Amino acid sequence: MLDERVRSVLTRLEAEDAEERERGVARELRSRQVARTTGQFLFALVSPQWDCEVLELGGSRGYSTIWLAAGVRYFGGRVLSLEADPAKCEAWRRNVAEAGLEEWAELVEGDAFEALPEIQDVFDVVFIDAEKEDYERLFELARDKVEPGALFVADNVVSHAEALAAYSAARQADATLESVTVPLDRGLELSVVLAERLQ
Repeated sequence: MLDERVRSVLTRLEAEDAEERERGVARELRSRQVARTTGQFLFALVSPQWDCEVLELGGSRGYSTIWLAAGVRYFGGRVLSLEADPAKCEAWRRNVAEAGLEEWAELVEGDAFEALPEIQDVFDVVFIDAEKEDYERLFELARDKVEPGALFVADNVVSHAEALAAYSAARQADATLESVTVPLDRGLELSVVLAERLQ
């Protein structure tokens, strides 16, 4: 739930992100976190679910992880977050601990393309917020780690439409999914898994 510890860390991270953008900090050095309303949306998606297992591809400093972990702890569940940048991983651990959510969030540090094939878990929600050119490959790797009823959420599909229009089009053309673009903040592609992958 959004207790004072969680709210305090979220507020601090929002202020840090705004300040870095104002100073013109290089894109690769910024947290590049989701907008607050997208965080609230993610929280709303996972919090009503029992034992919700979430895979987050692109944890950055933990802002979206905190929203997700605060949601899954209502009825049990966990967030497994993948992040490659060592400095962001250090900040992720610090922020998640400060929010009091270590029990519901776990970090896998390193290259997602190496880590994902080794993960044997089955997930209910997969949140993709990584380098735009990697979305398709990440989706393909994560597709075998979900069952019908699972949900993929991909961020930035409107703000980076040039790079991600093909991703959205592929999901919407897939007969094993029901996919829709939600124009919230930077744009989310929501893809519900209807059936196992077609052979």
